Amino acid sequence: MTEGHQPRLDPILEGAHARAIGRPKDACPYPAGSSERRAWFEGYDGAPADDGPDLPMDVGR
Repeated sequence: MTEGHQPRLDPILEGAHARAIGRPKDACPYPAGSSERRAWFEGYDGAPADDGPDLPMDVGR
């Protein structure tokens, strides 16, 4: 590893850390449209980017 170069952490952890230390949301270092950028924003916002899969309705009602 080159001196002064640190390996990237998990993008979710990076986003959460950025928010915790007061960095703005537009400080995301990942390119638009990338999965890393989406994960970074999830960490920053403290919530998944989507609601997950829909669950089936209870047909017993």
